[in-house]
Amino acid sequence: MGRAAEVEAVAQALRRPRYEVLPLGDVVDLVAEHVPRDVTVTVTASPARGLASTLDVAERLAAHGHRVVPHLAARLVTGEAHLKEILERLRGCGIGDVFVIAGDTREPAGPFGGALDLLAAMADLGHRLDEVGIAGYPERHPFIHDDITIQAMWDKRRFATYIVSQLCFHPRVVAAWVHRVRRRGVDLPIHVGVPAPVDAARLLRISTRIGIGESARFARRHTGWLPQLLRAGGYRPGRLVDGLAASLADPACRVGGLHVYTFNEVARTERWRQETLGRLGAAADKEPRE
Repeated sequence: MGRAAEVEAVAQALRRPRYEVLPLGDVVDLVAEHVPRDVTVTVTASPARGLASTLDVAERLAAHGHRVVPHLAARLVTGEAHLKEILERLRGCGIGDVFVIAGDTREPAGPFGGALDLLAAMADLGHRLDEVGIAGYPERHPFIHDDITIQAMWDKRRFATYIVSQLCFHPRVVAAWVHRVRRRGVDLPIHVGVPAPVDAARLLRISTRIGIGESARFARRHTGWLPQLLRAGGYRPGRLVDGLAASLADPACRVGGLHVYTFNEVARTERWRQETLGRLGAAADKEPRE
């Protein structure tokens, strides 16, 4: 596969990315000011802030005209009545896409111990959503064996329409994981998770707002994150995205695009995206024409 095809594949992924944000007080204004409406915005769910905060931010962003994907943490749903209420609220504000995860709480608030439980309940209720996402883990999950996480995707695939991978800084690891997923017969499109350009000071400020316990859980899941942040000048995702070019361009990988973890640095993330698209456009112009 030629370099031109890889450059175009990266550019295509950056034209329609997903930006993940945290449901903190100023995020709606930040997104409205800096993020174009053709960029999908996903809103995380956390034990510290609860699903109500996620749904409120999602509803407000949808009212601004954004395509929004709230995260539904199974362990934060108290029961069938609560789930019905959530689905009705999403339908009422025109949201047709959700990302279903287990959630980080030790004890479930209701009968749903994991994502599969919630997905099955949603199906039983006839949720009428257009898209349903589930999580994937290119690097080892801190508590679950790799084979089990891929088996879980197999079990959940009939309820889902796409996969979002967790953070990973190593394109070779991502590529190998994608091939493993495909060999196991899971063919859902994969949105590859990449960290936005962010520095340690910013992440520490956010950590105080989302809760120390939740920040510690994040650190355990992503042990390679801190050394990357502490590099001179902070972390920049360009090398990672370039390293993903072959996977993005290979139809057999079925990589649906990029899922960018912004940590609410949406202005900086959008600036990086536009600069990268400009660089890719210049590189494409220099490619020899046949």
